[in-house]
Amino acid sequence: MKGFAKFLVRGKVVDLAVAVVIGGAAGSFINSFVSNFFSPLLASIFGQHEISRANIVLNHSSIAYGKFIDSTISFFLVAVAVYFFVIVPSNRLAAKGVLSEPPDPTLKTCPECAAEIPKSARRCMYCTQIVEQS
Repeated sequence: MKGFAKFLVRGKVVDLAVAVVIGGAAGSFINSFVSNFFSPLLASIFGQHEISRANIVLNHSSIAYGKFIDSTISFFLVAVAVYFFVIVPSNRLAAKGVLSEPPDPTLKTCPECAAEIPKSARRCMYCTQIVEQS
C-alpha cells in the first residue's frame, strides 16, 4: 500500500486525474450547451425543428448530417475552451517564468561557454576553461 501511495504522489498522477475529471465534465457541459441551446438556435435560423435530427435518405439509408454538425460544433467549442482556458494562461505564465523548472543543484554554468557542468568540476568538459569552485 505504501508503494501505491508513493506512486500516486509521485509524478503528477493526482493532477492528471483531476484534469481528466474536469475535462470530462467540461466536455459534457459543452455537449449539453450545443445540443440544448446552440443547435435549436441554429435550427430556427434554417427553419427546422431540430438540427440534430436533420438527415438525408439515399437508397433507403439515412445520413444523419445534423448529428455530425452537432458533434463538429461541440468539438470546435471544446477546442476553443481548451485554448483560451489552458493554453493562453499557461503561455502567459511561461513567459513570466512562473512555470520554469528550478535549476539543478548538482550543476553549474561554465562562464566561458555557458554549458551545464557538474558543481564539483574544476575545468569545463566542453571548452576546457578553468572554472572556480563554488
